[in-house]
Amino acid sequence: MHKQKLETGFRQAREITKKFAKTFYLASLFLPKERKYASYAVYAICRLSDEAVDGPAHSNQTENLRSLESKISSAYTQEQPNEPLSAAFRKTVNNYKIPREYFDALVEGMRMDIKIKRYRDFSSLYEYCYRVAGVIGLIMLKIFGYKDTSAEGYAVKMGTAMQLTNILRDIKEDLARGRIYLPLDEMARFNVSEQQLNKGLVDEDLKALLRFQISRCRKLYNESSSGIKLIDNPLCRFVALCMKEVYSGILDEIEKNNCDVFAKRAYVNKLKKAEIILKIVSERKYL
Repeated sequence: MHKQKLETGFRQAREITKKFAKTFYLASLFLPKERKYASYAVYAICRLSDEAVDGPAHSNQTENLRSLESKISSAYTQEQPNEPLSAAFRKTVNNYKIPREYFDALVEGMRMDIKIKRYRDFSSLYEYCYRVAGVIGLIMLKIFGYKDTSAEGYAVKMGTAMQLTNILRDIKEDLARGRIYLPLDEMARFNVSEQQLNKGLVDEDLKALLRFQISRCRKLYNESSSGIKLIDNPLCRFVALCMKEVYSGILDEIEKNNCDVFAKRAYVNKLKKAEIILKIVSERKYL
């Protein structure tokens, strides 16, 4: 019965990942089976954390987050969870010795999304990015496997870069939720106002601000490359490299769209993803 529950839980986690994380799901197909399903279990819980604060406006965000905290807490007890997805998550955190503090930080990041709608500077935004994405890098690193602890800092850089990329891609959607993640002091430095963002006006000032943010992202991606080499398993290195290159490609698309993040949502299409993956395979830098 327990085995059947685990299989159901991992299957549910795979379906959630396949539906909501198409880029990661594609890359994950190259992972060794056990690490692949462990990744799905973690993603499913992270997806629940997103839904807890980004769900319907009428939903009780605080209550949703409390429920998520309870699910995470139960994974770190001796008690076997009743829900298949929770059972799969519990097995994953135990098998890969993922510290509870990583998920505590994730929940705190989600709590920031409920309470904070603006970030005064990059330092305060970085704290948010670390909690919602930097720790995801650390969690995935535990699943992928490593020996050199310096890999942890690089994993945080990559997670942070990916979150900053999401922020640039999703400016329009976040505005609809009443949120602006662009640091306010940097907006002021580039003469970009909230009113301008709300009107969707793309001028040279906004383009300059976005190019500045893109440059910051690329610097973090470049720095994170050194950490990918420290991952033990070559297939896991391959997947990490695929994620880095595809997400970097979103920045390229924003630039191709002339930094108009309002008219068209930047994304990397299937053909481009295939090209990126084939290029990585041919260069064999992950071996």
